[in-house]
Amino acid sequence: MRRVRSRALRTLLTAACLLTLALVPGCGSPAPDPLVVLGPWTGAEGEAFEAALEQLDDGTGRTYTYEGTRSLRETLVSQLEADDPPDVAILNSIGELTEYARRGRLRPLAQGITERAFRPWAPTLIVDGKLRTYWVPLKVDLKSLVWSRKGASDADPAWCVGLASQATSGWPGTDWIEDILLHQAGPTVYTDWAMSRLSWRDPAVRRAWTTWAGLLGKRSPTSIERSLTTSYEGAPGPDGPRGLLDSPGFTCTHEHQSAFIRYVYAGADIDVQPSARFLDGPADFRGAYEVSGDMAAVFSDDPAAQELVERLSSPAGRVGWRAKAEPAVRPLFPTSTGPTPADPTERTIDTLLTSGARTLCFDASDTMPPELRDAFHRAVLEFFRNPAEQHLDSLLRQLDTVRAQATEEASADRSFRPPEDLCASPGG
Repeated sequence: MRRVRSRALRTLLTAACLLTLALVPGCGSPAPDPLVVLGPWTGAEGEAFEAALEQLDDGTGRTYTYEGTRSLRETLVSQLEADDPPDVAILNSIGELTEYARRGRLRPLAQGITERAFRPWAPTLIVDGKLRTYWVPLKVDLKSLVWSRKGASDADPAWCVGLASQATSGWPGTDWIEDILLHQAGPTVYTDWAMSRLSWRDPAVRRAWTTWAGLLGKRSPTSIERSLTTSYEGAPGPDGPRGLLDSPGFTCTHEHQSAFIRYVYAGADIDVQPSARFLDGPADFRGAYEVSGDMAAVFSDDPAAQELVERLSSPAGRVGWRAKAEPAVRPLFPTSTGPTPADPTERTIDTLLTSGARTLCFDASDTMPPELRDAFHRAVLEFFRNPAEQHLDSLLRQLDTVRAQATEEASADRSFRPPEDLCASPGG
């Protein structure tokens, strides 16, 4: 829901009320405007987060308006261009957050919040010669997972792939390539590539693409088009998305997808297991897992925005959020201080996140500059349609060109130091 009045109009009305205070009965001190929170969650996830906001009470009567959208980047860019940003935005892209910090659109977080930052996913940046932290993770999802029907053989899996996702179509394929590279080449190479310190034409990167094509095997033109046009959630059903394992036209047995997809399989007889065993990597890297995160950042000078982020990232805030969510969409948190899940699937994933994994590495494409991430999405769609080696060589050259341009632009700003690492042990 968009705000029906701009901040400029609210300011004008407040001024008018103050001028006529002595003449107009009831025109006293106006109630504070709702803080606006922009985020990625819609449906049941959005309802749970909105309910968690509504239960917050700071004693001042401050209220909160949540705007949930699947077109998060486009919505935020539009609001920034109109000089009407939200007070708080929740983004999953470190690359975008870094750009906003570099351009002075974010407000540094207060000390009480930065102490909760989960390094290195909420790093201290040098902006204008000062060390500052600009965002903090609210929740995370484990990405290095494979879902299958109980009893399905792992010997020769038939992979479900749905690549459609509106403006971000292609990202399920980037997850595949990132996960393969992490498990074949290890966290150091993965980090160098994600941070644009490694060429896209490096043999390790190229091998990740060809490994993905090999795992998918030969596909008919019909199956290719079905994957390109079907949502990562699967086909729609009478009660919501069916999941790719249950979607008409898909005869697959296994799906590579993040922990969040559990909501489409709620109550189903589904197994979940680490993806490493399927990705042809050495045993030394089986303890590495890819994760994504949803980060809260402040765009407003209102001190209440800082207070809101501090409370959302607190242990009490996490407990309240989980209490408002249905089991299938309960949030997972980046440290063991969060509530322990009761559901067996959630508990398995939570254990990996907080103690079972040796290394957690942030989603590589979500760390890249937005223009490189978007080019990666497009390249995945083109490669899925045509995985020929010559075509792959052309795509990797194009991606390397975008990488070089983005790196040159960032390095020209000597007052700014970007994030340097992506991987950490569970618990930070």
